[in-house]
Amino acid sequence: MTRFSDLLEIVKAGLESELSPTAYSLWIAPLKPIEIKDSEIILALNNDFQKDIVMTKYSEKLCKSFKEVLGFDVRLKILVEENEPQNINPTKEEKKQLEEKIVSLDEFKDYPYTFKTFIVGSTNTFAYAACKAVAQNQTGAYNPLFIYGPSGLGKTHLLLAIKHEVNLKKPNLNVLYINGESFTNEFISAIEREKTREFHEKYRNVDYLLMDDIQFLAGKTQTQEEFFYTFNDLHQIGKQIVLTSDRPPKEIKTLEDRLRTRFEWGLLADIAPSDFETRVAIIRRKSELLNVTIPDDVINYIAKNLKNNIRQLEGAVKKIKAFELLAGSPPSMNMAHSIIKDILNDNQPTPVTIEKIIGEVSKTFNISEKDIKSTKRQSKIAKARHIAIYIVREITQAPYEEIGKEFSNRDHSTITHSLKQVDNIMKKDPKQKEIIEDIIKNIRDR
Repeated sequence: MTRFSDLLEIVKAGLESELSPTAYSLWIAPLKPIEIKDSEIILALNNDFQKDIVMTKYSEKLCKSFKEVLGFDVRLKILVEENEPQNINPTKEEKKQLEEKIVSLDEFKDYPYTFKTFIVGSTNTFAYAACKAVAQNQTGAYNPLFIYGPSGLGKTHLLLAIKHEVNLKKPNLNVLYINGESFTNEFISAIEREKTREFHEKYRNVDYLLMDDIQFLAGKTQTQEEFFYTFNDLHQIGKQIVLTSDRPPKEIKTLEDRLRTRFEWGLLADIAPSDFETRVAIIRRKSELLNVTIPDDVINYIAKNLKNNIRQLEGAVKKIKAFELLAGSPPSMNMAHSIIKDILNDNQPTPVTIEKIIGEVSKTFNISEKDIKSTKRQSKIAKARHIAIYIVREITQAPYEEIGKEFSNRDHSTITHSLKQVDNIMKKDPKQKEIIEDIIKNIRDR
């Protein structure tokens, strides 16, 4: 990959977080690098319609993003690659109407997260049945219920289905859904604002506590301690706890033993990637909701090629609907090939900023971000700073000089010293090594 291609991928990744998924996939993702000529950025798109939309709506954002990376103002030029005959030649008013329709796809809300809308297959039957039993309060043995499996397979759907079912059947009960990262942020904020009493009242006076992504508590000692007491209070009075994670408790390395033991008290249920038949059913359900008729051969092709993530299946159906609006033609195998190719080739992760890494280290060691970046030399702060520098280098591979600038303009030798310090810590202290590895995993998983 050329340097200009790398540069364009960085700019795209930055814009992906700012734009809606459909807007990004239709207007920004297709941009192809041509060259940089002086301060002119030259890109290419497939047709005039895409070019007009990008130049009208996104040129300012693109120029700003390129400037942030390059450090100087740029002009944008887009060429059109007329590789295939183009059927898209709408009038100005038609362009506006099409754009409004496409934008509306992102406003489309997924069907309600209920048990009726959950597609049950061979790889999730047990987890589905357990969640349904918990929602109907059929047994107290499933407390806690711990559901684990890779991202994008329906764990959040099941938690929200429990919430929906309980709210429907027993509206007087207090059902609280939260994810591990939000719980951590709320707890830290409560400490800073001296609102821990209110925090306790919120979480220890619920009938159902549904916590998503519990793995984000890993390594955060103070947050784990708070959750330990919350868990105990709720469990002792028979309140239901349901947790999800991307891995079973025994594989969350820096989870305290007392928490790991409690998570294993009840029932563990795993969810694996869906089988072919389930993927077909999901695609059909989504196509019905978006009012798009997809031929069976196209459905089968998508289901065979997108195997590991339900969100990818949903994204493929949305793209088909968007392209149908643009081209005015029904879904075809050629359209599916193009969409699947884009999804399968989309292997560039969103760049992780140094600020995000410092933020995660700050939460883990209960040291403020300001102190981590500062020149303070207290042992606890210095250790957190060394680890932050190590993780920044590990994840971003940024040059030492660039890393040093983020930490009060430290020089090359100071950064080298920090990296050696953490190398030694990891060799001598297995527990600290696990904490650092969990921080890296949590950051990358996001």
